[in-house]
Amino acid sequence: MATNGPFGLDPEDVERALREAGIELRDLIGKAGGYLERVDGASIGSLAALLGQFAPPPQQKPRTPPASEGETAGESGSGVWVIYTVDAGGAARVDQVFPSELEALRAHRDNTDDRRRVRFLPYGVPAGVLDAP
Repeated sequence: MATNGPFGLDPEDVERALREAGIELRDLIGKAGGYLERVDGASIGSLAALLGQFAPPPQQKPRTPPASEGETAGESGSGVWVIYTVDAGGAARVDQVFPSELEALRAHRDNTDDRRRVRFLPYGVPAGVLDAP
């Protein structure tokens, strides 16, 4: 008993217990990483990356992006951004026209009128589509 240290523990028992605890901890981190990969929200992604350093996630098939359906008028830029006002009868009146969304949003930034809005209007589409239903 004198050779087992002041607490009466055998050094081999301590080493075995630490090794088993390390294995269990690695398995637990692996399970947590797998769970976080399934949940993976905006704030959890960084935690999953941190846990991934200790227990790499299982290999997955590469994700393929969804097939494109083609450009919309807004993506191709064939139109204008308008600031318009909807009157009490539901009819829309275009107040200002801008070539880019950024310019329209900057001009609309300090707006306090809830009837005044910003929207993309493709070329060839009448302003009547902005009317309230």
